[in-house]
Amino acid sequence: MAELLAADDVFVYMGGQQVVPEDVTHVIIDRSVNIIPEGAFAGREQLVSVKFHDGVEQIKRWAFIKCRRLKRIKLLGVRNIEGQAFMFCAALTDVQFGDKLETIQSNAFVGCALRSIKLPSVRSVQSWAFGDCLQLTNVEMPDVERIERFTFNGCRRLTRIVIPLKDNLMEVCSVERRGYQFDEFVNLTSIDLVGRVHVTISSLLLESWRDDMNQEIDRINQTLPKTRSSGKAAEISNWMQHIIATMEYYKTEHNRLLKEHMTQLELALWKAKIDQKEKTRFSGKVQARKAHSDEEKQDFVKNELRVTCGASIIIRNVLPFLKLE
Repeated sequence: MAELLAADDVFVYMGGQQVVPEDVTHVIIDRSVNIIPEGAFAGREQLVSVKFHDGVEQIKRWAFIKCRRLKRIKLLGVRNIEGQAFMFCAALTDVQFGDKLETIQSNAFVGCALRSIKLPSVRSVQSWAFGDCLQLTNVEMPDVERIERFTFNGCRRLTRIVIPLKDNLMEVCSVERRGYQFDEFVNLTSIDLVGRVHVTISSLLLESWRDDMNQEIDRINQTLPKTRSSGKAAEISNWMQHIIATMEYYKTEHNRLLKEHMTQLELALWKAKIDQKEKTRFSGKVQARKAHSDEEKQDFVKNELRVTCGASIIIRNVLPFLKLE
């Protein structure tokens, strides 16, 4: 049942088949509602604010389409935003996404006034999801796994993107070999890679490898300003593929070199063990006679055990942690 509080001009949305007043301005989503159904608030052009609770998990298509005065919302519990859910919300400048969001479907925020978006957990962003967001300058997607074609088409003010290093991150047309995700962005000059790539680089054995990888990562921010706007998506995609290939090469070399060092260390330890046994055979009786105290005897035993078990301890328990997967 709907409850209209005339004094505060707040409408409590209860879901179901409830009809939302055409002139509604402020809405609170009741805690019994987990899904905002198709077209629930479509065309409510006087709507200014909507208060979501953390239990709202899904927003269906057209749910808020053409709510032209809606300014800011918090979607902290939402997992899926369907196509055209907030399309043409021309005053929508601020959306706070939570860490449960997985998918933003096609055309979800087309024509909004978003300036900066942070998607801490999103996995998939479909085509035209943020198309024609003319004020958008900054996008952060640290865990994204798939960015479809034309995702940010028309966002001409976009200057910075934060993404992870992942193979096939950007969808590419099989015929044209282009994805158009970031094309026509004259101002796009900065790409920041996040995730385990930096941990892997810092773990490489040789400093020259680490320096080379860091230079390759920084290279995109040197070339993007000089790249024609129609080719920026392709430039980013090719750069990422090159980074991945170079990283795989250095990881292979790292593990090969590590294996060589492991073998050399094992041989050295076993040689020390043999030398110690030879020394013990000739001087053991003399040393035993001199070891009058229990403490001296214990030191003698510990010294032999240290050499005997050193190889197995280091080889089995330490060096494997230095391998790169």
